[in-house]
Amino acid sequence: MSEPTQRLPVVERAEEDPGGRAATTVPDASHATPAGGRKSGRFWSARRIPAALSALVLLGALGILLYDIASVRSGRPAMQWRRTLAEELARRPLDDTAVLIGAGVAAALGLWLLLLALTPGLRRVLPMRRAHPEVRAGLHRDAAAMVLRDRAMEVAGVQSARVRVKRSKAKVRAVSHFRELDDVRAELNSALGDGIKGLGLSKDPRLSVRVARPGKKG
Repeated sequence: MSEPTQRLPVVERAEEDPGGRAATTVPDASHATPAGGRKSGRFWSARRIPAALSALVLLGALGILLYDIASVRSGRPAMQWRRTLAEELARRPLDDTAVLIGAGVAAALGLWLLLLALTPGLRRVLPMRRAHPEVRAGLHRDAAAMVLRDRAMEVAGVQSARVRVKRSKAKVRAVSHFRELDDVRAELNSALGDGIKGLGLSKDPRLSVRVARPGKKG
């Protein structure tokens, strides 16, 4: 069984009154409760690998094309690949199979690049509520699942638990070796519901709990 999770210490500060007398301690605003924070959008991926591959392909193709154009301007014949390509494009009709396949591949690559440009990415990082406009925080889905699993293991009767956290849903599969399953499920719903709220996510995932008996050995 995992060690029970411990509540993190709250950083406090002292507010001094104008006279410099006794001060009252209040929780720092950076540790405000999740209900008091503002919702935050998803984190955007830098898309470094697709951007680098696209840049390298375009750089290589344009470099070869510019070299061939400069070579033709200097009086040399065009490269064989460009002559062959020009002849094929002039000879083949638009409804030719090879032309349609090439157009389909180019369109698919263009749509893929547009999809990468218009979608955030970083699906494994869950955005958290923002206590300050200039500060953004995110929680990895595996870390959120580990916290909820520790909460589930604290419930009496739970022998093991598996937790998967997604953007909109948290699935919990628990095995109970004693107590009534309905009682264990109800207590898990209560404990994990509080645990999800305590994560401070921008959008709390919907909780799905399933409890079963351990399988027979042998």
